[in-house]
Amino acid sequence: MLTVVLSGLRARWASFLGGFVALALGVGLLATMGLGLSATFHAPERSPQRFASSPVVVRGHDRLTLDVRRGPDTVPVEQRLDRPQPVDDEVLRELRARWTVTTSGGPDAVGVDAPAAQVTALVGDRARVLTGDERTQADPDPERDARALVALNALLGTSGGVTAFVSVFVVASTFAFAVALRRREFGLLRTAGATPGQIRRLLLAEAAALGVLASATGCALGALGAPLLARTLVDGGLAPAWFTIGDAAWPYHAAFWTGVTVALAGAVAASRRAGKTGPTAALREADVDADALPLGRAVLGTGLLLAGLGLLVWTCATEPSELLKRKTYTTLPMLLITGVALLSPLLVRPVARLLPARGAVGTLVRENSAAAVRRTAAVAAPVLVTVALAGTLFGSATSVTRAKDVEAREQTAAQYVAGGEDLRPVTAPAGAVLSATGATSVFVRDGAEAVVKYGARAVADPAAFAELARLPVTAGDLRDLDDRSIVVNEEFERHRVGETVEVWRADGSGPVRLRVVAVLALGTGDNGPYVTRANAPGAALDRIDARGGGAATVRALEASGGTVSPGHRPEGNPQNRLGMVLVLGIALVYTVIGLANTLLMATSVRGGELASLRLAGATRSQILRVVTGEAALATAIGTLLGLGVTAVVLGVLGAGLAALSAPVALALPWTTVGTAAGVCATAAIAASAVPAWRLTR
Repeated sequence: MLTVVLSGLRARWASFLGGFVALALGVGLLATMGLGLSATFHAPERSPQRFASSPVVVRGHDRLTLDVRRGPDTVPVEQRLDRPQPVDDEVLRELRARWTVTTSGGPDAVGVDAPAAQVTALVGDRARVLTGDERTQADPDPERDARALVALNALLGTSGGVTAFVSVFVVASTFAFAVALRRREFGLLRTAGATPGQIRRLLLAEAAALGVLASATGCALGALGAPLLARTLVDGGLAPAWFTIGDAAWPYHAAFWTGVTVALAGAVAASRRAGKTGPTAALREADVDADALPLGRAVLGTGLLLAGLGLLVWTCATEPSELLKRKTYTTLPMLLITGVALLSPLLVRPVARLLPARGAVGTLVRENSAAAVRRTAAVAAPVLVTVALAGTLFGSATSVTRAKDVEAREQTAAQYVAGGEDLRPVTAPAGAVLSATGATSVFVRDGAEAVVKYGARAVADPAAFAELARLPVTAGDLRDLDDRSIVVNEEFERHRVGETVEVWRADGSGPVRLRVVAVLALGTGDNGPYVTRANAPGAALDRIDARGGGAATVRALEASGGTVSPGHRPEGNPQNRLGMVLVLGIALVYTVIGLANTLLMATSVRGGELASLRLAGATRSQILRVVTGEAALATAIGTLLGLGVTAVVLGVLGAGLAALSAPVALALPWTTVGTAAGVCATAAIAASAVPAWRLTR
């Protein structure tokens, strides 16, 4: 058996080359992503910056702790505060009376030159005592790197998932099509006495040999590609400047065995089909595919299609806000894409028949594509995957961003907006209205089970805010906002206008009871609660809306230290776009490999057919137009199916936005989709033209 397998690999190396390259690349990418993930798990220890010379740091509490009832017991529940509480004045006096105290950058922490045990005994539970590397928690924005690593972890995990998804699809399609082309060979083996079990074991052994060789090559590629990935992530602002690849071994093991498993899994279905080949198959010459969609594939495709549609509709009906999250519009469409790709043989023939035939070449293109369903579907399926990923990823992200921008523009009547961190308060010129707001948080006890932290906005002047704001109010009036009230959104399900809410402020102070004066639609997620600055201690101004006053208003806003723009200025996120380009690039590379491999195999076995066309009077140019026309038609079918999947996903997203009372501003990224389809078409035409040119010499 091993001799037969190795001989087959040597004799049909061209047929296995595409699968080898795709699998090796997939394993390399998985190893690269795994090495990147492992680097996010173990961030290097940073030395303290703010109090580097102080052996002990006393810091105000940075968590709000409330007792909530869970079942028969009462347990403490913690939520992180926006900013640590100031160190108590009494604690400061006691520390200064005994030791040298250093202050730097605010009242929330002080450095103490004293033994840690003595400081802890003095402070008790009135503040936190930090020593050693814990002192970095007193640095400005100590969670910045942690947030970056969480986002990077999600990006690499998503990229790894897409890599696994597309590699399984391409490798399985490659094996299935290669087996279909070897029908006569299996028929001859059956005629010579081979059993179905021997045929299946032959294919699985070939897959195992290919999987081991390709996986080993992929691990070597991963070792070379991981440092390049780290530099790209750092240069693109997706990772901290110190981010480097470590020496973890588990990514290589995971990638290697995943590659072998993918190769074997891709060969299982094909081997079962090959084992059913009868001896008479060696005598068949017809290229018409009568059974292109086996029952198992039909059942699996239908199940995945219904599951994808069901999850999208269920999410839209129950949690429409989830549709606006990247993890949702990246993962859920994959079920839909896989289902349509598996069922593509059912759609190829009717779609191909719709092509108007013009002349002999057009008729041959249409009829050949409709007759050779396996070949056409094998080309259309990877194109479908790439176009659908391009449309759903970029379309969903662009639509969500556009909806947020439209919503932000509609929510203010300001002529000018000044934005930036820690803006300075300014006085409104004559004839102008200025509304200054800043980010804060409020904590609300959610029944008896949990404490929920809500991102909120702190309003400096309620009257000016009510005059300039155009928020989606579903009940109440913004003009009633004062120091004893709050504006909430629809997430506060149990609170209506006139009722009171018990909240804790961003610094942990409270509770205070605030009366609900208005309820806002949820929207895209930025319609958070609004309180006055009296209920947002420590909140820094980060936005000033202004109307009227002409040039004097612009000069006043410039004096605030922020960036002044006319009205709302939409802000993109280049890091998110870079992440999506990475995911789409993986799919596009795989598609090109799959198309090239499929068409090289398919065209190389059509020597007799093309020779017959030559004998029938077809010129070499006409034959080339027929072959490349079939490739172009298959690419167009895959593009249409991908656009269909995109339309369904964006349609559900639009329904979700409407359910959230947010602007429905859907966008199909024609440039991205067109580029993906163009690359696929170019690769398909080239991969079919080269062997056809050789066969028609």
